[in-house]
Amino acid sequence: MKTILLLTGPAGDAQGWGDLRVTKSMCRAIKDSGLDSRIAFVSTMEAFFAAMEAGGFDMVWSALYHISDKSDIIGTGTGQWLADYFDAHAIPYIGPDSATMKRLIDKTATHDMLAAQGIRVPFHTEISPGQALPDVRFPAFVKPSCESRSVGISDDSVVHTPEALARQTAYIHNNFDQPALVEEYLPGDEYTVLMLGNGRLQKFLPGRVEVDPQLFGKYPILRSDLRGVGVTRIKRAGKMADQAVALCKTAVEALHCLDHVRVDMRMDAQGDLKIIEANGIPGLKPVKSWSPQLFSLYHTTGKGADRDYQELIHCIVSSALERYGLA
Repeated sequence: MKTILLLTGPAGDAQGWGDLRVTKSMCRAIKDSGLDSRIAFVSTMEAFFAAMEAGGFDMVWSALYHISDKSDIIGTGTGQWLADYFDAHAIPYIGPDSATMKRLIDKTATHDMLAAQGIRVPFHTEISPGQALPDVRFPAFVKPSCESRSVGISDDSVVHTPEALARQTAYIHNNFDQPALVEEYLPGDEYTVLMLGNGRLQKFLPGRVEVDPQLFGKYPILRSDLRGVGVTRIKRAGKMADQAVALCKTAVEALHCLDHVRVDMRMDAQGDLKIIEANGIPGLKPVKSWSPQLFSLYHTTGKGADRDYQELIHCIVSSALERYGLA
């Protein structure tokens, strides 16, 4: 019986699929699907090394890009990326390789790579601390360059003047210690596409993000307080499904994504979708996170949310095992 080691820590919610409660849900789902699983909660590199040296697993699934005690933000990280260790020691793991993970968490790098291949992303520029403000097209949208879950995003993120741009970039620099990514403001609906599996097992599941309009502030944007709390609902993508899937397919191929990746996109003023993020460790909160919602939309078992969740986790794990020849 194959054993999957679920690796998490204090930063598991900020960086990856969710907190320890979510990790325990994943562990149960893996066991219920006929495999074995255990959890390693690591808060230091020493604890991480000990978990790796203890062995007893066939594959790792990590909620962490790097070890951090920050439970609210990802940050840029100063230590070793865990996927670097996995790659160096030929340890099978779920998710894209280290080089891809580093691009995905750096939204500017993702945008630049996709734009260079003609894949639609917003007009964008990155502003580092101390850098003079460039000329940008207003209205613009300002966010941290290396965060997820809408961290650092509010109505103030939409700026219309150089003065507002200066204030919001300073807010990003001072509160998140990282560059600010400035994009064109995309006023349309938000869509997301879940990529599951690889090769013959690969699936693309498109959806439209729906939020009660009364919960929005001045702008129809997903603030951090609207994420992960069950107020976002994913519906079928309707007439935009084909465009969303086609855009996702070209992006994940260009970025070399594997196993379980979610690509988020918004509609611009002309009605075209543009990619705003590719998430290398999508959230896996049962029911609340977008991956379980999308899976249930297209592959419901008819036996309830718990069984749907088990099937989603099994889909991700079994495809990764096959990719490594461990199925």
